[in-house]
Amino acid sequence: MAEFSWEVRSPLDRALVAGPYGVRGDAGVSLTEIRNFDLVQVMARRGMAGDMAKAAKARLGVAAPDAPKAVQSSDATLIWSGPDQFFVLSRGGKHTTETLAQTFASFASLSDQSHARVLISISGAKARTMLAKLSSIDLHPDAFAIGAAAATSMDHTSVTLWRGGDKSDGQAVFNVLVFATFAVSLWHTVLDSAAEYGVAIGHSEELA
Repeated sequence: MAEFSWEVRSPLDRALVAGPYGVRGDAGVSLTEIRNFDLVQVMARRGMAGDMAKAAKARLGVAAPDAPKAVQSSDATLIWSGPDQFFVLSRGGKHTTETLAQTFASFASLSDQSHARVLISISGAKARTMLAKLSSIDLHPDAFAIGAAAATSMDHTSVTLWRGGDKSDGQAVFNVLVFATFAVSLWHTVLDSAAEYGVAIGHSEELA
């Protein structure tokens, strides 16, 4: 009998080759896949959006976002994903469907998206310029400030996009959640769009 083992692997495991890509010299774009995170989608039941927001604040310390934005708690990020729904992004098993079930049992339905989505962090001096090739969202700092979020598309692929905190050098950080089945296609599209600026590719387990 053949022996099988289940090993969780990133959908980008083969597509992602760490190191430089594109033109040589200083990289204008950094692409980092974030791995090993917990992602739970919380969707309010009919008429329960207000109660869901209160439950989120009691459990996580911040109210659920009721507009396209991402809000930060001490150990999680809550990201708007549509009317009366949001993602809880975290690490370490603190906020899973099991641990959140009691909090939201009466007000919302929970869906574990941890292995259904791929998270890519994009930064660098040319990050906005590159993203402008793929998205119609205005990413100028005056229009898309830290914490801004959007359920949008990149090159006809549905994504959740939000701006995280700036890096220590002041460079903006953009985070993209994409369905795992479309991740490789989008990854290659982003690489092609960023190649002319030089790309630094890597992966991390630290949330941006």
